[in-house]
Amino acid sequence: MTGLVLKLAPRERVLINGAVLENGDRRTRISIVSPNARILRLKDAIHPDEATTPVRRLCYEAQLVLSGDRDAEEVAPALLRRIEELSQILTDRDSRTLLAEATEAAMRARFYPCLKSLRALIPREDRLLAPHG
Repeated sequence: MTGLVLKLAPRERVLINGAVLENGDRRTRISIVSPNARILRLKDAIHPDEATTPVRRLCYEAQLVLSGDRDAEEVAPALLRRIEELSQILTDRDSRTLLAEATEAAMRARFYPCLKSLRALIPREDRLLAPHG
C-alpha cells in the first residue's frame, strides 16, 4: 500500500482537510490513501509568531500548504528559491542532504516530507544563531 502512514500517540492531534482530529487513549496507526489529502500533525505545526528564522519561515510556508491555507502552486517556487539560498549557507553534508530531500519533495508537491526535512534543520539553525559568549 502506498500513501502516508501516520503513527499517532495517545491524544495526539492532526489536521486533515481542515478538520482537527484527536487520537484516543492508545497509539494508533492510520494509513492515508487519498493522494491529495491535506494533513498536518499539530505537534509539527509552527505558530506564526515562531516563524522568525529562515528555516522556521520555510517550515511555516510548507505548513500553510498542508493546512490548506495556501495553494501549492503559489508556494512552491518561492519555497524552492529559499531552500536554494539556504544551501549556500548550510554547506555541511548533513544539511545539504536534508535540503536536497526538501527540494525533491517540494518539486513533487510532497509538502509533508518537505516539512519533515526542513524541521530537521531547526536544531542546526538554533546552534548557528545562538549568541556566542
